[in-house]
Amino acid sequence: THIALSLISFQDLYEVSGVEAGQHFYWQVGSLQVHGQVLITSWVVIAILLGSATLAARNPQTIPSGSQNFVEYVPEFIRDLTRTQIGEEEYRPWVPFIGTMFLFIFVSNWSGALLPWKILELPNGESAAPTNDINTTVALALLTSVAYFYAGLQKKGLSYFGKYIRPTPVLLPINILEDFTKPLSLSFRLFGNILADELVVAVPVSPVPLVVPIPMMFLGLFTSAIQALIFATLAAAYIGESIEGHHQ
Repeated sequence: THIALSLISFQDLYEVSGVEAGQHFYWQVGSLQVHGQVLITSWVVIAILLGSATLAARNPQTIPSGSQNFVEYVPEFIRDLTRTQIGEEEYRPWVPFIGTMFLFIFVSNWSGALLPWKILELPNGESAAPTNDINTTVALALLTSVAYFYAGLQKKGLSYFGKYIRPTPVLLPINILEDFTKPLSLSFRLFGNILADELVVAVPVSPVPLVVPIPMMFLGLFTSAIQALIFATLAAAYIGESIEGHHQ
């Protein structure tokens, strides 16, 4: 009887795991199914970033002016953010990682508000910002987790794991749980806010398509930029936390 009940419970959990919100455009990659619309929109965002970087690197002037001032300000802003969270001595190797996270999330979020994804017709589902999919935000959060584990192990070796029993071994379960809650918090915060922003804009569009959406879109652009900044700041803070005190 207990075995039968256990099998029923596992079957119920398996069925619940198959529940999805809305429809998706699937691509079959070997034995895996991936969300095709997320890959398409992600490639568009990557193309925008690569195209912008290519144009920015063309014909640089010794004395910057116009768009070159803005282009030079972006890496400077990312360096300052990374330096503030990680520290003067250790921040330089992490500028590309934090910058990539910030720019990808920033452009992804803004693309959801500015690009007409709806005109891209798909067999199933509809196109939206890459960060509107929980798989994207979870992947970004897991990359951040891998990064701060790598940073800690690189600087401290196996002694890095000593943090789990400080200041007392009694806190071991709580310290372990913290490493699980960090990526959960990062992924769900970003996903929830971007999804909420798109819904807030989409709901007034139907009854009043010309007047209401404009200020709501500006609000969405602002909150989207803030979410990119929060994600990058927390990622840098976690990396800085993992390597702090390694000289001791």
